[in-house]
Amino acid sequence: MNVIEEKINNKPEIKEVKSDVSDEILDDITEVDIKKQFLVPNPVDREGYLKMKEKTPARLGLWRSGPRYKTQPMLRFRADHAAAQDAVFSYVPDEVIEEMKLIPIETKCGDKDTYVTRPDLGRQFDEENTSIIKNKVTPNQKVQIIVGDGLSSAAIGANIKDILPSIKQGLKTHGLDFNDNEVLFIKHARVPAMDKIGEITNADVICYLIGERPGLVTAESMSAYLAYKPTVGMPEARRTVISNIHKGGTPAVEAGAYIADLIKKMLDYKKSGIDLKEVE
Repeated sequence: MNVIEEKINNKPEIKEVKSDVSDEILDDITEVDIKKQFLVPNPVDREGYLKMKEKTPARLGLWRSGPRYKTQPMLRFRADHAAAQDAVFSYVPDEVIEEMKLIPIETKCGDKDTYVTRPDLGRQFDEENTSIIKNKVTPNQKVQIIVGDGLSSAAIGANIKDILPSIKQGLKTHGLDFNDNEVLFIKHARVPAMDKIGEITNADVICYLIGERPGLVTAESMSAYLAYKPTVGMPEARRTVISNIHKGGTPAVEAGAYIADLIKKMLDYKKSGIDLKEVE
């Protein structure tokens, strides 16, 4: 019998191997509170370290395995990075826009790739969308509210249902209001898009709620940009900004009340941005 025949005849015995992989659902690693996670072995001052971690979501005290991160922090990093990417390239669900009775319009970008690479188009509207603004928004209002997906659609989904009613309630305490049925929603939106809408509507104050650029702490952070009679090409110093609106920063309800107070001040002083700071 030659070597080839021997190999064919002496077939290896097939044995059943049991897997050690569990069928149970693993815990969601993104639910771990980073401020309470502490992996440093034998620290000199554990309590002091934990007190420092309470004040920041920074990734402190993760320790290492040789020169590398440990498995859990590395997986969390990758999960948070994926969430940030999803926030930029996903869209606000149509159900949210319909539920909040927002008026949908879009900039000249057309798609996410253009939006990311052509910021200039994210502040411009074509004739069709300009016509929608003119036909569906009452001109010369004291307050015009706008919502834009910006760089985080997740931020809009997470905060808009809480912040719009809060702003409305806050404005009512000042004898002001805005029409729920005339809130614009801008797809592929950049911040200066509010300037063009300001010129079209001639509103006294534009309040623009937009998704912030996501980071590794959260992908759900929203900002509010406010300006008194904004115009295309105006200095950025004329904008007033409230940032970090999310459950781990300034809660949406609290931010809404503060935004209402700011709107009242802008109407009283007829100023915004640095100019408003100087008279406060």
